[in-house]
Amino acid sequence: MTYWNEVASDTVNLPAAATGSPAEQRPSDAVDLAVVHLAIYNALAAITGQYQPYGGLTQTASNADASQQAAIGAAAHGVLKGMFPNRSARYQAPYDSFLASIPDDAARAEGIAVGTGAASAMLALRGDDGRSVALAPYVPGTEPGRFRGVNPINRNAQFIKPFAMTSASQFRTPSPPALDSEAYAIDFNESRLLGGAVGSSRTDAQLEIARFYTEAPPRYWQRNLRRFAMSDASLVDQARLMAMLFTVEADAGIACFESKYRYEFWRPQSAIPLAETDGNAATPADATWTPVVPTPNHPEYPAAHGCITAAMAETLKTYYRTDQVEFTLDSTVTGTTRSFKTTQAMVDEVCDARVYGGMHFRNSTLRGAELGTNVARWVLQRNFLAR
Repeated sequence: MTYWNEVASDTVNLPAAATGSPAEQRPSDAVDLAVVHLAIYNALAAITGQYQPYGGLTQTASNADASQQAAIGAAAHGVLKGMFPNRSARYQAPYDSFLASIPDDAARAEGIAVGTGAASAMLALRGDDGRSVALAPYVPGTEPGRFRGVNPINRNAQFIKPFAMTSASQFRTPSPPALDSEAYAIDFNESRLLGGAVGSSRTDAQLEIARFYTEAPPRYWQRNLRRFAMSDASLVDQARLMAMLFTVEADAGIACFESKYRYEFWRPQSAIPLAETDGNAATPADATWTPVVPTPNHPEYPAAHGCITAAMAETLKTYYRTDQVEFTLDSTVTGTTRSFKTTQAMVDEVCDARVYGGMHFRNSTLRGAELGTNVARWVLQRNFLAR
């Protein structure tokens, strides 16, 4: 399972191409990996009969002894070939080598047939998923509270077809606090005092936490989530968990960016230097203030790390049937690991990290976490159920 997640990750995470398929021109890591892992899950669900297939598909295997490994490889390869036809250098040789390691018999042939069928069905189900929507040039805001970014990223995410939600706006967050409110002032001053590059009251330990979570999310999440499939669980259970994680991540990301571009709220890096314009006497301006770590180029509210981390936490809690899950994550930015004894501890730390880094306001992280939790519950109450 981890082998094909890594192959798929290496395929998806190549830079966007100027020409080619929609996925090659606008790759979306969680969305594309969700398609891969759903095809794998459906293939093994068809062979084992243990779980309901995703998407209302009714594929079954003619032979319960079909090779599950062959089905996994064929499902992953089929999706990658269909979505990324011009990136075959990333997946064709690994597929050929993978198949060569499986005895060439009737079980392998049946597994290939099941996996190929699952891939074709998923590709047909996703079809034109909306990622190729034409977007007008972005016009940065100039009014107090408006996002100032030039050519911000992930604007098309809100138009991608969800996997389980009824719409991208289903779990839209409420409006951010008014600029003249006490709640905004409290959050403003926390980020100003903890998140600045100079003169911060932040501790060295808090800076370490902020930096830990600045690794690019596609690589960070894919590598760290892969660990959860390195267990003694059956292949179908590993496939189920990975499909759950990436499907929930995809829908949480779609919902999160729908809210972001709905409100287009400004980042601390704009809000603090321009505070004299916000109409709030409790928010002192600092024209030289900058965040201690780089700020992502998309609107502030809600915090995407809050959205995704909470969605992942709720998924792990659901799969293991407890929030008492001990695990370790690593970051290539700091070269360190962080260990957790509960899923909520991970969410709490990520929310803190975005404030310590000066990228977000506290309310944004909490609202993002609420959104991610609600998306995960919706998705998992309706999918990946036992037969």
